[in-house]
Amino acid sequence: MKILLIQIDKTQESYLQNGIDLYLQRLKNYTTMEVMTINVPKNVRQKTVNEQKAEEAKLILQALLAEDVLVILDENGKEFNSVNFSKFIRQKQNASLKRLVFLIGGPFGFDQSIYERANEKLSLSQMTFSHQMVRLFFVEQLYRAYSILRGEKYHHQ
Repeated sequence: MKILLIQIDKTQESYLQNGIDLYLQRLKNYTTMEVMTINVPKNVRQKTVNEQKAEEAKLILQALLAEDVLVILDENGKEFNSVNFSKFIRQKQNASLKRLVFLIGGPFGFDQSIYERANEKLSLSQMTFSHQMVRLFFVEQLYRAYSILRGEKYHHQ
C-alpha cells in the first residue's frame, strides 16, 4: 500500500518543514510515501472563502484516482489515540489498498465536494491547529503508528 499525503500550498515555516522531512525520512523504513503539494494560484486567494474552497477542491479531485481511499483530516473527524491509529493503518494495509490518501486542507477547510468524495474523516485533536502545523503532527503520528506496529520503542505506554 502506498500512502499519499496531499497538502494545499507549500509549508511556509522552515522549522516545520525540517520536522516533516525528518519523519518522512524515517517513514521510508516502513512504507512508500509521497507528499503532493497542490499550489493554488495567487489570484484564487482574492476570492471569497467558498470560491477558494471550490477551486482547491477541483485541484484535489483531479489528483485522485478512482480507487483511492481518501481520508480527510478534519476537526469533526474520528479521533484515535496512537495505538488505535496504528490499528487503523494495519486494517488499511490488510485491505490490500493500492493507495491510501490523507488530505490536509487549506486554511478554510474543505468544499462540500471533498466531504462527498471522502471515505473517512480523521481528527488529530479537538483543538484547532493551523493547517501548516497539522502536517508535522500528522507525519509524526504516522511514523509513531508504524513503530507501534513493529513493536519498536518509540512509543511509550
